[in-house]
Amino acid sequence: MPAQPLLVVVSGPSGSGKGTLCKMLREALPELSYSISLTTRLPRGDEQNGVEYFFVSKEEFQKRIEAGEFLEWAEVYGHYYGTLCSSVKTLLQRGKDVLLELDIQGGRRVKQVFPEAVLIFIRPPSLEELSARITKRGTDDKAAINVRLSCAPDELQAAKSYDHVIDNNIKEQAFADLLNIIEREKSARRRGQGGMNSERRTEF
Repeated sequence: MPAQPLLVVVSGPSGSGKGTLCKMLREALPELSYSISLTTRLPRGDEQNGVEYFFVSKEEFQKRIEAGEFLEWAEVYGHYYGTLCSSVKTLLQRGKDVLLELDIQGGRRVKQVFPEAVLIFIRPPSLEELSARITKRGTDDKAAINVRLSCAPDELQAAKSYDHVIDNNIKEQAFADLLNIIEREKSARRRGQGGMNSERRTEF
């Protein structure tokens, strides 16, 4: 019997580096399917529609909510984000490992629907460093930065509800830790253990 496919959720505060790590992961593991979320926010920097996100209007997003199309959705920093249930289920049914980059609310919702999902939290070195990273990327105005930073302390508390926590002090080490977690989770499924349990929770 083939191993159960892996559903990986990567979360963390804005500026934690989760987007960069997910991009590195997709390049290193091309067989890992990436389910692209929908959002009502505008593209940042060189983001492209259908690559990082599907950028939609609030009206379209609301229609999809009413139609029950989302596996999870939430309002984060004043914008809506959501993952289509059909996209994730189709990939898993095909035996594909799936990667989701989600906010904390979304990660918790996925865990409710898919208890076997592997939740990985990316933690920044400090709030000061988080502030510096958000400011340095230059994609948000001062008001948006303040909103993101005000949410960070509560978001960091969510780390204890995740299966694994990675401290993103050095990007290359954090990426190595991420790869290590995924390989160990896949190995556990190949052995028929259904994934690593809470007793094997790791913090890097």
